[in-house]
Amino acid sequence: MELYIDAERAGKTVFDVLRRELGFSNRLLARLKQDERGILVDGERVTVRYPLRRGQRLTLAVEDRSQSETILPVDLPVSVLYEDEFLWGVNKPPEMPTHPSHGHYDDTLANALAWYAAQRGEPFVFRPVNRLDRNTSGVVLIARDQRAAGVLARTMQQRQMKKRYLALLDGELYPDAGTLSAPIRRRAESIIFREVCGEGEGDEAITAWRVLARDGGYTLVEASPETGRTHQLRVHFAHLGCPIHGDDLYGNAAEDMPRQALHASTLTFPHPVTGEEIILKAPLPEDFRNLLITLFGKDMLL
Repeated sequence: MELYIDAERAGKTVFDVLRRELGFSNRLLARLKQDERGILVDGERVTVRYPLRRGQRLTLAVEDRSQSETILPVDLPVSVLYEDEFLWGVNKPPEMPTHPSHGHYDDTLANALAWYAAQRGEPFVFRPVNRLDRNTSGVVLIARDQRAAGVLARTMQQRQMKKRYLALLDGELYPDAGTLSAPIRRRAESIIFREVCGEGEGDEAITAWRVLARDGGYTLVEASPETGRTHQLRVHFAHLGCPIHGDDLYGNAAEDMPRQALHASTLTFPHPVTGEEIILKAPLPEDFRNLLITLFGKDMLL
């Protein structure tokens, strides 16, 4: 990462720029200070106390130099929606886990991106900013260096990252728009199942929605979770009496959809380096698209 020292940065120390302007974490600063080429000004190693002058170039070794050796590169289908030196935005297909776990060592999004990076001769460390359930499709954001990961983590904590999902619900949900604020906790006897609970008994969870279509005992909604709890949309819509179609954990399995009909359609956030608003949109997968056409007609997708 290279920064030009302009009139605004001139006179500041390296620490001022890294910590106060760029928001580098203490951990990342410590790593850069230990690296012989971690902090360079015009090619020369300096300390964080170095005073910067106009016209200089500050170079920071925040890029990955080592490989996530535990992640096997595998040629798997994945659509890249956005790419620069700091970020990847991808459209995760349904039935693909986000990261390796027991029984899923070579069929995950991490495996697919390890292959994608290997074809370009680039080191790869998997740093997903958000995660989706295996059966949920849509936008996943991956940070490509430690600094971007730290900034984006704070962006999420400060609720500056806006997520929109499309969800098909069993049942006809009313009113046409609303917001549910209902805490969520893990059920004591389960490591997977979550449930709505009373105030102070779980984690804050807020979901806003608006109805896009309603017919024949089904409702299509656009849902915007303001918080990011595990299974939040699945739990909240089930609590409202309209579970997500095909969700066999919180609702019922469906013959016409072998997974929950949930798609992360849009992710909006400020770029971790430039501050520019980035909007990533993921098209619907074929199974979800065909189901909506069957239920609501082709005009729904125009």
